[in-house]
Amino acid sequence: MIGPLQEAPVSDGFEQAKAQRNWLERLQEKIPGFRGFQDRELRRDVDKLQREHMSAEVTRIKARLRELAGDYTDAGRIGVLDVFERIDRALDALSQDVRHSDYGVSGLFAPEKIDEAKLARLYEFDLELLDDLDALEADMARIPAPGAAPADASSAEDALRATLDRVRAIQEKWRRREQVISDVVQSA
Repeated sequence: MIGPLQEAPVSDGFEQAKAQRNWLERLQEKIPGFRGFQDRELRRDVDKLQREHMSAEVTRIKARLRELAGDYTDAGRIGVLDVFERIDRALDALSQDVRHSDYGVSGLFAPEKIDEAKLARLYEFDLELLDDLDALEADMARIPAPGAAPADASSAEDALRATLDRVRAIQEKWRRREQVISDVVQSA
């Protein structure tokens, strides 16, 4: 069985990162204009960490999927390999989208004050995406072992299609993240 995701605390990641600053950084906050610069850099770092974590989780899930596809191949159950391949490609695309999203020039990292409630919504959105990856793993856990009876062939295909649908839903949700960021920026 696939284990649960190791969640990074995203909803309060910005506040936790701020609390871990050393005394020199806290002193520099008192310099006019420096705090906005530093908060902007901190938001950039937290966003990057969140995206890297999510991408790593997608990569880990993809590795598990490939193992399962290998088990099906070894068992001679090649009728569902096309669905495995589509899931693999969708996971690869999702991982690349997450890893290579560049919001570094967006207003999220502008020196203006960002509405903390709206920023919290972005962190909640990211947490929801991680919860969606948990659900994806649960979908994969429902894919029957390849040694199951031939009557279970349709249940394997159904489980694989549900997994593919979940990946596509996560991809679509990721695309909406830019709108969430835009909402945060517009409130600034």
